Amino acid sequence: MGFSLDHVNELCFDVLREIGNIGAGNATTAIANMLGTKMNMLVPKVELMEASKLGGAICPEDETIVGIFLEVQNDITGSMMFLLKMDAAHFLVNKLMCRDPEYREPFDEMDLSAIKEIGNIIAGSYLSALSNMTGLSIAPSIPYVAVDMAAAILSVPAIQFGQYGDNALFIETEFGDDVMLGGYFILMPDQDSYDKILASLGVAI
Repeated sequence: MGFSLDHVNELCFDVLREIGNIGAGNATTAIANMLGTKMNMLVPKVELMEASKLGGAICPEDETIVGIFLEVQNDITGSMMFLLKMDAAHFLVNKLMCRDPEYREPFDEMDLSAIKEIGNIIAGSYLSALSNMTGLSIAPSIPYVAVDMAAAILSVPAIQFGQYGDNALFIETEFGDDVMLGGYFILMPDQDSYDKILASLGVAI
């Protein structure tokens, strides 16, 4: 029996939602271990979203945010981003650097490399969840960090989407201890990779 496209999309989406849940849980645990603290996580909000709508889903376009961008390679190709609002980024960096939580100076080279490391850990957590569920080999490239207005940071996936298609997996999660922080994870597999993810889960196209 063939699946209708809606059926396939729904199955795919259920799987992607599960990957989002596991990935967010893994990421929260990994960051808690890195910071030597306990962290809670709220159940993430997972949706498939058009590239053009990503900007408005996070914050006003002129708000400065931190974006960590990397390519995905091996069995699956595409790109992914992890976005943090400035208060969340400062909180994590200050905690990592054992600084006063209220410290708000512009990020220096060391801070940016700490953010890159946090990005690496978070990307690894999501990609290992995806890899474990699909049995596919997936590796992230070295991350690129930008601190800029949301519109500028989100123009990067918009350009990528010209090559890949237009739906991104958008995961919004909150994690933290006494202070809850918002993080946004965007995965943009190319079309062949969507097919591979589905095929590896036994969903015939």
